[in-house]
Amino acid sequence: MRRFQHDGVEIAFLDEGQGQPIVLVHGFASTAHVNWVYPEWVATLVKAGRRVVALDNRGHGASSKLYDPAAYHTTSMAQDVRALLDHLDLTRVDVMGYSMGARITAFFASAYPTRLRRAVFGGLGIHLVDGVGLPESIAVGTEDEVAGSAGKLAALLPSGRAVDIPRRDHMLAVGDKTFKAAVLRFLAEQP
Repeated sequence: MRRFQHDGVEIAFLDEGQGQPIVLVHGFASTAHVNWVYPEWVATLVKAGRRVVALDNRGHGASSKLYDPAAYHTTSMAQDVRALLDHLDLTRVDVMGYSMGARITAFFASAYPTRLRRAVFGGLGIHLVDGVGLPESIAVGTEDEVAGSAGKLAALLPSGRAVDIPRRDHMLAVGDKTFKAAVLRFLAEQP
């Protein structure tokens, strides 16, 4: 993995492929490899002609570990994504996040709308708006109790749409072929 410094934090990332860039933001207690490489998202997107950039969020994987809880605010993590774009001289990108990464993606979209072409919120539903945090038992699919309703969140977005992944829970949906096919169709559409 490559690295860069942002605001005293070292961020590790991978950068593969060529074409329209997409930045992948992993979930809580995960890494770019666990969330995106092992479930073959990187390979799938590179094969589809995309440049794939995936970071290890601060406190995760090969990135800096910080010991002040305030350093992990979602706003700071969204700033890390923007700093990564600046580091790579990327003006406008697609961003896909999963779970906590989808929340970071939402904060990024709100703070830097001109830097975003499209956003994919995997493993995130209405709880983005009406709640935060994880319950004691983690159950994005039709069996997901963590994210809340994807349809209700999509209804709040001007061009939002939801895709249900049958018989999957929060932990099993990330690599699902139905999810991959829906994302590839969405990314292939004209903006």
